[in-house]
Amino acid sequence: MSENKPESGPTVNPRVTWEGCSVLLDINDGDRLVFARLSAGSTLKIGNKTFSLQPLIGCPFGSLFQVESGKEKPYLSRFIPPTEENNVQDEGGCQLQEESRDNRAIIDNNQAQSLTGDDIDAMRREGATGNEIVEALIANSATFDKKTQFSQEKYRLKKQKKYAPRVLLRRPFSRSICEAYFKKYPARIGFLRVDALSLLLSMANVTANSDVLVLDMVGGLVIGAVAERLGGTGSVCNTYLGGKPYPMEIIRMFNFNNEICKRVLRCSVNDLCAVQNETSEQVSQHEDVCTMDSQSDEKISLSVSTEEVHLSYKNGVSDLVPENELSTTGKTCKTPKAGEKAPKEAIQSWKENGFSSLIIAAPEQDAWSLVKDLLPLLTYSAPFAIYHQYLQPLATCMNNLQLEKMAIGLQLSEPWLREYQVLPSRTHPCMQMSGSGGYILSGTRAYSNTSQS
Repeated sequence: MSENKPESGPTVNPRVTWEGCSVLLDINDGDRLVFARLSAGSTLKIGNKTFSLQPLIGCPFGSLFQVESGKEKPYLSRFIPPTEENNVQDEGGCQLQEESRDNRAIIDNNQAQSLTGDDIDAMRREGATGNEIVEALIANSATFDKKTQFSQEKYRLKKQKKYAPRVLLRRPFSRSICEAYFKKYPARIGFLRVDALSLLLSMANVTANSDVLVLDMVGGLVIGAVAERLGGTGSVCNTYLGGKPYPMEIIRMFNFNNEICKRVLRCSVNDLCAVQNETSEQVSQHEDVCTMDSQSDEKISLSVSTEEVHLSYKNGVSDLVPENELSTTGKTCKTPKAGEKAPKEAIQSWKENGFSSLIIAAPEQDAWSLVKDLLPLLTYSAPFAIYHQYLQPLATCMNNLQLEKMAIGLQLSEPWLREYQVLPSRTHPCMQMSGSGGYILSGTRAYSNTSQS
């Protein structure tokens, strides 16, 4: 258990939130997804009301909260769904096919509700809860009893989202982070869907004690997913072109401890290729340049704008939602930093043994130009996987790999994912889905005479 605990103390339960940890707030069953860092002063705005996130500290991930009006000011309260009501609904769902009611005679003329807005405001001033307001709306609806059971459920859910919003406290990990970004800002992660991410890790055979070479230009999502799967074993080399690493702010959302963070290292492609060619003089020059760049990058990162990074906190809350909906005061705890410069010992080990797998997620770069430089860094028979949003760059890369005889077992895959709605007595696929989750080129590095250097 100690390997999965954050740095904040030896008694911290990783399944329970702590001050300074990152969380994913699911508002009204996916209507809004918000990343936040919990602190005593963190706040979240839902509608025109602002709520403190302090009640979320010390609660297990998966807890459900509901907005309560209160006489003084609204607040978030822990919500536990009643089990008896759920059993009644399940039993009623089995009888759904036998009812003969329909909605043909119901006319939507905005005259069915006798409860006015002033009445609702008066109930709020008196301290009525959101559930009480919803029940009052149902009792004063002239058409509620005439609706089918399915329509009644939709009406109740619609009013509950408006007058008693619920917040689900989700744990940020590779799947939830990828789903949140793909739903809100897919361009920031190169339109990498969650099924494509899982296939990418599987095709690259990312397992414990692996030394994985990753070129990540999707905000650090792939690096975080690889480090999460390694679980504090092996190493992750975050490589990059030029002298400045790519932004990897998303990795801060994973709540990694020091043991995992120190396994995430960075080294430029030039340095790795120089080591591979055994040009020690060139290596020393790149190390000096990289050291100066790392010092300047640390200064620049303090003033980088939210438009230049994939995920940055503004006063403790992320920019996944508009800034005017979020505000925070107070000081948050610092999290361990991942992506330090690779030491000479690690670079020497990679040179002698080679990397055990390679993952490339660089939609803005040419796949073939990257592969021909990075593939020789792998050990023989090591797998690799390349993600791209479009098919043609990977098809060209696949053809060149075949001509150069650099790899075998080449496979070009397109993952496909569709969600289904599962409710009592009815199941059907969702009407809307993403058209494509991108493409993945996978294979195994082969030995050839041209691969020797």
